[in-house]
Amino acid sequence: MQVKSRHHLRSDDVSELETDLSDKLGVSLDGDAYERVEFEDADREVILIDGEPRVAFFDEEPFLTVRGANAYEPERRLVTVDTGAISFVSDGADVMRPGITVATEDISPDDLVVIAEETHGKVLAVGRARVEGAEMAGNEGKVVDSLHHVGDELYEFTA
Repeated sequence: MQVKSRHHLRSDDVSELETDLSDKLGVSLDGDAYERVEFEDADREVILIDGEPRVAFFDEEPFLTVRGANAYEPERRLVTVDTGAISFVSDGADVMRPGITVATEDISPDDLVVIAEETHGKVLAVGRARVEGAEMAGNEGKVVDSLHHVGDELYEFTA
């Protein structure tokens, strides 16, 4: 991913970002320097917090990256998958009902969600929910579309 531009966020933009992610995920961003990065070859923007890609825009909506979610440990919009789903989710597969052990009930269709594994709680991916959180676990069907995962271009990006 070739960087097109990189500039510091104004304090009011930082406050808005912190409030938005706190409301969505129950996290408190903690950083001294916030920079917006735009790319030449991707229509995605990333926010670096102290030089680390912690937030990305998915369809113009700010949300934690996989690295950001592992750093800040969200309490809301969280989908947990069993060990059988780890390799699939880590490779970018969409999340199917049988692999889900639990999902927070604050999830609505079209919400961005964090997908973590059940054993250690490590975040594997970020996706977009297709159904309510209470309807996620079950026997069949795709319930989360994968947008960003461990090992993808965004995950590998360093500033």
